Amino acid sequence: MIALRRLVFALTAVLLALLAGALFALIVTASGTSRLQVLQVSLLTICCLWLAWGFNTAVTGILAGRGEKPRPIQLLPVSPSRTAILVPVYNEDPQAVFARIAAMIEGLRSIGRFDGFDFHVLSDSTKAEFVEAERRATFVLAAELEVAGQLYYRNRTKNVGRKAGNVGDFVTTSGGAYDYMLVLDADSLMRPQTILAMVARMDADPELGLLQTQPLIIGRRTLFGRALQFSAALYSPVFSRGIAALQGREGPFWGHNAIIRVRAFAACCGLPSLPGVAPFGGHILSHDFVEAALLARGGYRVRLDPDLEGSYEEAPSNLLEYAKRDRRWCQGNLQHGRLIAAPQLNLWSRIALVCGIMAYVASPIWLMFLIVSLLDPIIAAEPNYFPADSLFPVFPTPETGKALLLLLGIFLLLLLPKTLIAFSTAFGYRRRSFGGALKVLAGATAELAMTSILAPIMMMFQSKAVGEILVGADSGWPATEREDGSLPLSEAFQASWYMVITGTALLGSTFFYSPSLFLWVCPIAVPLMLSPVLISLSGNPQLGDAARRLGLFATPFELAPEPVIKASETWRKRLEAILPGHGSDTTPSHGHGLAVPTA
Repeated sequence: MIALRRLVFALTAVLLALLAGALFALIVTASGTSRLQVLQVSLLTICCLWLAWGFNTAVTGILAGRGEKPRPIQLLPVSPSRTAILVPVYNEDPQAVFARIAAMIEGLRSIGRFDGFDFHVLSDSTKAEFVEAERRATFVLAAELEVAGQLYYRNRTKNVGRKAGNVGDFVTTSGGAYDYMLVLDADSLMRPQTILAMVARMDADPELGLLQTQPLIIGRRTLFGRALQFSAALYSPVFSRGIAALQGREGPFWGHNAIIRVRAFAACCGLPSLPGVAPFGGHILSHDFVEAALLARGGYRVRLDPDLEGSYEEAPSNLLEYAKRDRRWCQGNLQHGRLIAAPQLNLWSRIALVCGIMAYVASPIWLMFLIVSLLDPIIAAEPNYFPADSLFPVFPTPETGKALLLLLGIFLLLLLPKTLIAFSTAFGYRRRSFGGALKVLAGATAELAMTSILAPIMMMFQSKAVGEILVGADSGWPATEREDGSLPLSEAFQASWYMVITGTALLGSTFFYSPSLFLWVCPIAVPLMLSPVLISLSGNPQLGDAARRLGLFATPFELAPEPVIKASETWRKRLEAILPGHGSDTTPSHGHGLAVPTA
């Protein structure tokens, strides 16, 4: 059944792409065919295949969720298994990290289920003030919550393998004491009932090697961050159902907010160091996709359960931080090109690796399509209406109808899924949690407008990232800044000056050499010309506050935050009073692993 479903899904995406390519070929070759036009058609077909794949995922999710209502997670019997909750950190805000840990500890304890869990803070922090603050926070929580025997901290002096190496080091040194490990990120937060349900599902299925939840974004204040968390709350559950409907035994792993069977991970997930140097060689950055593929290859089931609510994370609050994180993920995903042909991987695992690559390669393909489309009318030969092999003049056939049909089809692939989800939410049971039908539709409209305006900027960021990687530039391992501080215009300009030049050149050349395309180019060129202003404004917390007062981009977790979210906010205020300034008032640490107790 799953094989047939996947086959129908893939064939539909391919047919939609080929139909779009064929229609476009009829339009551009109406007056003759050139190599440039063949390239145009090829690029558009690839882009439409990627659009169709996303469209099919959304439609599958919509169909899978018809009439579905969330199932309340019942408190299950005590599990005999032991679970390690891992929190890898790398130069992160210690107050925020340990506030979330404290909230989860309190939540598990409040329902009498904390005994089966240990928390391990796995620090790869390299800055002495962060290491010292992390240690102090460990001691504070151990004393305040009386959990000295269930809260562990260690700092690695050598960050071999980055996050994957960090988790692998835990499995090697301490994993034998646990049945499962719940892998979080530094910004992760989970409802205690959800954690218990994950453990129960692992207990119930010995073949289940990894169980992934759908993390939703919380705690964002800027306009960009609020739009991001609204989009995640509204659309992500539907896309997750689409992914789950096709997953079979080869579901996704997104690197965090997932529980893993320790013995299965130890047996299957030893990651190779790729030959050569970075960016394509060395340690695998996007380890999660690869680990999911290796577990599936080892005979274990990897599964996403979209009904597991209460799984949260934060996200970058502005476009620059988002692009910085995206750059690291881009490099990791492009490394997967060397792993697609790895022996004995399941077919769907290979397809998942290809999809991860396409998530970034799609942007430069679109960019190349736009460039080629602009070059075509500029360098095209003058039309010859009196060919030598004809006694009569031959005029090109108008292709306006086909062009409009193609444009409509692309817009449907782009916009129809979001539109269907927005309207089904606005007139379904979920609307109350978003503040009502009008707020759902207003938020969806504003999010669509905002993402459409910022799309050319994101295309340029991702195209630049792919280009840098192809010429051998390594992204390194920058820490993620998640705070909602304002973004100065000067900083935005420094990161996007080349977009201003590109947009200006694009608009100017179109105006002089192909004026018929001028209006079509404006939606791309104008945002690029204004990119510093757009980046700065979208990362402004005051604008985000104004949107919140208007009820724009409201989410269920903002309108009615659950206890674990409230508890994390309370604990953060307490820790900020105890640990001011990220521990900068303390003496430097030499980074040796010693805390309460040592891991």
